[in-house]
Amino acid sequence: MLPHLDAAYNLARWLVGNVQDAQDATQEACLRALTFFDGFHGEDGRAWLLAIVRNTCYDWLRKNRGHLHLQGAPEELDSAADPAPDPEAAQLRNADQHMVREGLEALPAEFREVLVLRELEGMSYKHIAHVTDTPIGTVMSRLARGRKRLETVLATAVRAGRAEGELR
Repeated sequence: MLPHLDAAYNLARWLVGNVQDAQDATQEACLRALTFFDGFHGEDGRAWLLAIVRNTCYDWLRKNRGHLHLQGAPEELDSAADPAPDPEAAQLRNADQHMVREGLEALPAEFREVLVLRELEGMSYKHIAHVTDTPIGTVMSRLARGRKRLETVLATAVRAGRAEGELR
């Protein structure tokens, strides 16, 4: 379980939206995993744990919020290594990361979770299907739709940024 704790926290952070709630959900999911460890039959441990994290997060959201709303976003996008010492390039990269993060946050949870699992966690379609308890075809269509929606959101944000810059 420990090798997958970072992935568990990252998924929880994207689903519940803030550090404290993600930590609580991750802890609850780990307790559930330990409690039901006898139900683990040697399949992929990461996918098994992330499925528990996902279910725990949705249970928590149903009890505490009734809807998905993100406050802030995961640090993993902000903490990427800075390959360029150029301050202007770093500022542009930070602006791009911020825009992508906001775009992901704007997506419905069903699209956001598969994009996070595929693009940030590098999971296969098969493992995403296991985590989300959906057929592989559904995972593939959610990824395609999520990518398309993200593209639309980002294009709109870029156009809005250009228009704002032209007004100055």
